[in-house]
Amino acid sequence: MINQTKNYYKTYYTSPVGEFLLVSDGQSLCGLWLEGQKHYAAKLGDKMQCDSNLKIFKKTKDWLERYFNGQKPDLNEIPLAPAGTDFQKKVWKLLCQIPYGTVTTYGELAKKLSEENKQNTMFARAAGSAVGHNPISVIIPCHRVIGADGKLTGYAGGLNVKAKLLELEGVKVY
Repeated sequence: MINQTKNYYKTYYTSPVGEFLLVSDGQSLCGLWLEGQKHYAAKLGDKMQCDSNLKIFKKTKDWLERYFNGQKPDLNEIPLAPAGTDFQKKVWKLLCQIPYGTVTTYGELAKKLSEENKQNTMFARAAGSAVGHNPISVIIPCHRVIGADGKLTGYAGGLNVKAKLLELEGVKVY
């Protein structure tokens, strides 16, 4: 969870899909939210100072510029520190394994989680909730998760944004 004693910094980035809030602990990216997105910086409150000059923000903005210009920047270029439960972090790690320009379903994601945890139980709802609470949208590509029927479903930034991100990656959306 968010360390309430730590200082956090923020800046903004204007993209083709809207304005993003970037949050860092000074070293790593802790949050990347589209303005008005569900769970928008929910746990940070007013503990953030503006500082657009941090190296991590410059790297993130460069990554986003390349992404929105149709390039495929590597997820590992940006040190990430999303705050969440161990389960959420497992889900977000799996999201990072979905290749650019491809999609998976919530069910497939839950199946992978079950296999990794050596359990027979599917984690479909819990996985869906973790996907929805992803604090680093776009870079941790939660937009690449779709419904079992191949249709767009669930995206904290709105389905129209999800569709635009997938179209940018060359994925045909329904």
